[in-house]
Amino acid sequence: MRPEHSPTTPAAPGSAPAWILRLDIAAQARPTPSGRALEGLTFAIKDNIDVAGHPTTAACPGFGFVPQQSAPVVQRLLDAGARLLGKTNLDQFACGLNGTRSPHGAVPNAIDARFVCGGSSSGSAYVVATGEVDFALGTDTAGSGRVPAGLNNIVGLKPSKGLISARGVVPAAQSVDCVSIFARTVGMAARVLASAAGYDAHDPYSRPLTLASQPFPAAFRFGVPEQLEFFGDALARREFDEAIERLRGLGGEPVPIDFAPLAEAAALLYESALVAERYAAIRPFFDAHEDQVVEPVRSILAAGRAYGAADVFEAQTRLRMLGQQAAAMWQSIDLLLVPTAPTHYTIEQMRADPIALNRNLGAYTNFVNLLDYAALAVPSSLREDGLPFGITLIGPCGSDLQLAELGQRYHHCTGLAQGATGEPLPPAEPIPGLLPRTAATVQVAVVGAHLSGMPLNTQLTERGARLLREASTSPDYRLYALANTSPSKPGLLRVEPDTGARIALEVWEMPLQAYGGFVALIPAPLGIGRIRLDDGGEVQGFLCEPIALQGATDISEYGGWRAWIAAQA
Repeated sequence: MRPEHSPTTPAAPGSAPAWILRLDIAAQARPTPSGRALEGLTFAIKDNIDVAGHPTTAACPGFGFVPQQSAPVVQRLLDAGARLLGKTNLDQFACGLNGTRSPHGAVPNAIDARFVCGGSSSGSAYVVATGEVDFALGTDTAGSGRVPAGLNNIVGLKPSKGLISARGVVPAAQSVDCVSIFARTVGMAARVLASAAGYDAHDPYSRPLTLASQPFPAAFRFGVPEQLEFFGDALARREFDEAIERLRGLGGEPVPIDFAPLAEAAALLYESALVAERYAAIRPFFDAHEDQVVEPVRSILAAGRAYGAADVFEAQTRLRMLGQQAAAMWQSIDLLLVPTAPTHYTIEQMRADPIALNRNLGAYTNFVNLLDYAALAVPSSLREDGLPFGITLIGPCGSDLQLAELGQRYHHCTGLAQGATGEPLPPAEPIPGLLPRTAATVQVAVVGAHLSGMPLNTQLTERGARLLREASTSPDYRLYALANTSPSKPGLLRVEPDTGARIALEVWEMPLQAYGGFVALIPAPLGIGRIRLDDGGEVQGFLCEPIALQGATDISEYGGWRAWIAAQA
């Protein structure tokens, strides 16, 4: 059992085995122009990332080599004015989510040293949380750039795959690896991303990406898994419920989503032939020096030998099918909300059961890179026992800046301090590359004469409204052609369950300042109410009072106003 109400035990900065190599900052000084984007900031890198002239070991001393060139991402940060303080500890060969799988020792949690820091980017998260550097680079294959952030009250930015070059990084599973960014604020992480990102033709998985430049709508929809697992941690469950309400307060509407395809995709990473990619990443060294690899990393990598090429193709095909199933959720949501980690474990607990408990920590992270999503881990609260609780915002590939804008607003609503430093959050800062948020908007559903191409549609367009999507009501409505209206108008009425039909509609987004004037045009007995959509969401829209149905014709069988109009021609 975890000690749920005992005092925390902070680890003093520099006292934990977070560093593998420290560098001389003075030696990096060079006459360069001032005013660079990261001028004066300090950073660390995980020791599976190359810096010229210094060993890269991936926390396996026998594997170590001295690269002649720095990884492009490191060079970009140096060129932007940041100074590198050193290289940090990790779960060996980036294989783990807990931070205890290193010959250099376990990196403790920065808030309570009895607990795991999270991995594999444990050292990078620790030195950011304790204030030893301004930001740090990690890597993320299964959640290594997010779980340590969630467990240490800091931000973990996991970019879209290929946005940051991974050349010069010892691969874990090269096709899904990402270089990730740890910082104490979202603004800092976004600023680093702006300098770190860039296409690299020499990286086989780099790709030129165009990021969405508009923030999420003021009224947005966020998915919440229908199947939630906290492994008996009631405090984490409570904090996640509060996170849902906080995101609702920022304009979000929670939408239940089926988590089963995502969970099955996550399981494939270690429980299918996909694990062979981890073995392939260091096969020559591993085959010659298996005894130099710590357990359970050794057993995980060795398991990759058992699979053949046909097994890999079979697993990849299953992953593609799960991706197709999961893609349907993006039709009803703008982003997905999950706990970053479902619980905390002590270092002692993790060492006693290293496979199962490590798997638990990745319950909400393992699928993200496999399905080509972007993600941002953000602090959410401190639990009653003093341990951090974090959330992760997940979006489609290219949504990085949108996630950052919303994540920064969320973080600044929490009132939390920065990491383990006790320092308050600084003012929010603009997200580089993202256009300023426009005036607040409201979504409204239309079912009749306001549909695109219909006589009253100009009442929407002249007020700056834009069509978002076509949709339909839940099967709890009936549609009527009202009598004595000009132009002809329908009336939508909610009825008892199992007595209605699905009615086609359009969802439009209108500037909030124009909404009042639009509503004033609606004649009684029509009005605006909440309409439940077929996907489970709700939106404001046209409804009618029962008195309006005198002399009206029930046209529900047509499934919508447009179909009924066509039938009258």
